[in-house]
Amino acid sequence: MSSKYDVLCIGNAIVDIIARCDEKFLVDNGIIKGAMNLIDGPRAELLYSRMGPAVEASGGSAGNTAAGIAGFGGRAAYFGKVSDDHLGGIYAHDIRAQGVAFDTRPLGGEPPTARSMIFVTPDGERSMNTYLGACVELGPEDVEPEKATGAKVTYFEGYLWDPPRAKEAIRLTADLAHKAGREVSMTLSDSFCVDRYRDEFLDLMRSGTVDIVFANESELKSLYETASFETGLEQIRKDCRLAVVTRSELGSVVVRGAETVEIAPLEIAELVDTTGAGDLYAAGFLYGYTSGRSLADCGRLGSLGAGLVIQQVGPRPRQNLADEARQRGLL
Repeated sequence: MSSKYDVLCIGNAIVDIIARCDEKFLVDNGIIKGAMNLIDGPRAELLYSRMGPAVEASGGSAGNTAAGIAGFGGRAAYFGKVSDDHLGGIYAHDIRAQGVAFDTRPLGGEPPTARSMIFVTPDGERSMNTYLGACVELGPEDVEPEKATGAKVTYFEGYLWDPPRAKEAIRLTADLAHKAGREVSMTLSDSFCVDRYRDEFLDLMRSGTVDIVFANESELKSLYETASFETGLEQIRKDCRLAVVTRSELGSVVVRGAETVEIAPLEIAELVDTTGAGDLYAAGFLYGYTSGRSLADCGRLGSLGAGLVIQQVGPRPRQNLADEARQRGLL
């Protein structure tokens, strides 16, 4: 069956506002380091007023992945809800300018477009404070069947389990995709997110709703409530058809049945900001996967995307991803 898209991404359409801070700032403002902290409108206004100089960009985990796939030369589409306001217009223009097909109808009024204040400490760790705003309105009526059935792989973020109607949209999209012979993937997103929805995530994997799972080491351990990476890896090997686990400076591991592939990380000059690392890894991997490349080459493309983005502030690599991959013999 021919496909119009390589990957359809579904996520929270969020404008990222990124600023550097010190450890004291996190403590003084009650921010959990390294987590995605959900906040309300007043809290968003307060933190914004206390931020230093910031970089603003259209973001959200799956949005970053969609932009990365397009950057590698893939055909990407995106479902995500914004409002018909200033930030919503910025988001739509920016993601389309990246080459992503984005046609989700915006809200006509309240709540406003989502935004995430991301504070980056000197060690490169990012602490996200997210006001979901219009994101919570994503629902089954936003599913475009031609995109759901026309993409080789659908990819969604675990964060979407927070707004309740998004679950309906994902299940509908997954059903349409599977009936068309397509595959469905997800990222576990955050160890705190895993803590909230462990049983539901495991059911998605074990029921076959999800074929491919992306996780980092802490999310894997949280999913199986274990301190052992090896134990978690053997469990996820049994629970899903294909699992990809990133381990920061230790690289990544891909498991499929009895097969295990270990991938080295990209050597970097300096760790600046980990924002978008997992998103860009998924972008490189899925671009390779939908192009029919080996699991090892998929992992190398993922390592390239992640390695480039962590050497700058913000979730979108400044380099041309396709050119960088060609220079390294990956394309």
